[in-house]
Amino acid sequence: MNAFTPGGHIDQSAQIVPVRIAVLSVSDTRDEETDTSGHVLAKRITDAGHHLAAKTIVKDDVEQIRIQIKAWVASGEVDAIITTGGTGITGRDVTPEAVEPLFDKKIDGFSVVFHLVSYQSVGLSTLQSRATAGLIGGVFVFCLPGSNGAVRDGWDKVISAQLDSRHGPCNMVELMPRLLEK
Repeated sequence: MNAFTPGGHIDQSAQIVPVRIAVLSVSDTRDEETDTSGHVLAKRITDAGHHLAAKTIVKDDVEQIRIQIKAWVASGEVDAIITTGGTGITGRDVTPEAVEPLFDKKIDGFSVVFHLVSYQSVGLSTLQSRATAGLIGGVFVFCLPGSNGAVRDGWDKVISAQLDSRHGPCNMVELMPRLLEK
């Protein structure tokens, strides 16, 4: 039986290929106990049948964000990284500035689709987000806002289907073996 998702379907008769996903919460104010958006994301990842490869929190600091992302990419133990927080427009929001220069390729459509689904939840407030995504060393990196609602929208309505090997007509999992091709 195929379950419909916007723009495709999930082949429920097939087994999911688990993806190793790391969660990076970016915040000056949250700790492990108060990192609700990080916990929401981690639970959704494992509930979907994927492996939570790592989860940590760093300050809104360009170098701290870059150091953690580079370490996960270099480890070979992570297929995708999802950040939460730091994508807004205040002075301390620096996640896009930290991550986008590291991209080998930017996934422009992610921001467009994220804003479409976010608009359904928060209306024009979606303009305050600079959600972004790209590839770094063959690892998918998705940068979401830090609110629980934005994490739910980003995972439930965008990322989860593309990181589900059963999603058709195509998905990002089937591209993983070819991401570093020359």
